[in-house]
Amino acid sequence: MSTISIIGTGNMARTIGARAIAGGNTVEITGRDRSKAADLAKTLGDGATTAEWGTAPTGDIVIVALLHDGVVPAITRYGDALAGKVIVDISNPFNATFDGLAHRAETSIAQEAAKAAPAGASVVKAFNTIFRHVLEKGRPDVFLAGDNERAKASVEAFVESLGLRPLDVGGLAMAHWLEGAGVVTVGLANHGVGNADFALGITELTA
Repeated sequence: MSTISIIGTGNMARTIGARAIAGGNTVEITGRDRSKAADLAKTLGDGATTAEWGTAPTGDIVIVALLHDGVVPAITRYGDALAGKVIVDISNPFNATFDGLAHRAETSIAQEAAKAAPAGASVVKAFNTIFRHVLEKGRPDVFLAGDNERAKASVEAFVESLGLRPLDVGGLAMAHWLEGAGVVTVGLANHGVGNADFALGITELTA
């Protein structure tokens, strides 16, 4: 199993942390507010630890569980402390009305994170098409994108430890379209499905 560092103390940090521990992984929590990080680690139990904001994470996989506008600044703040790490961006850059992306260019938060990351670090986009409560209680497919095959393989192994199915959609440029899929998910919740108790997935035909 893996040692996972989570930057953030919100709902997704708690949900991924809980599933990670249930899957036999070791979890380290980091937050700007050390008391919130300590409270989350205590809630997770099973040896979850905390670390100082900005210091080198112990985990080989570092999940940045922050709102989209905090991802690149956090990676910039950590700087060389993230060298050699696999950085997982789970954010969705929704616009104010949740029917489009906050950025107009054909980029993504993950691609911008890769520009800010130190040499030797690899960025993978994952988990952004899944509502938090579905990740907590369900078994959704987890789409992921990244340029480094070894980094993606480590994230795939981590996803499998959660009891979930990882599905590779291609290189990091595909993160733009995963963020678009996040918008589609919200649109379905507000319209076609009418609730948020679902996740996008793949249905394969059988012979």
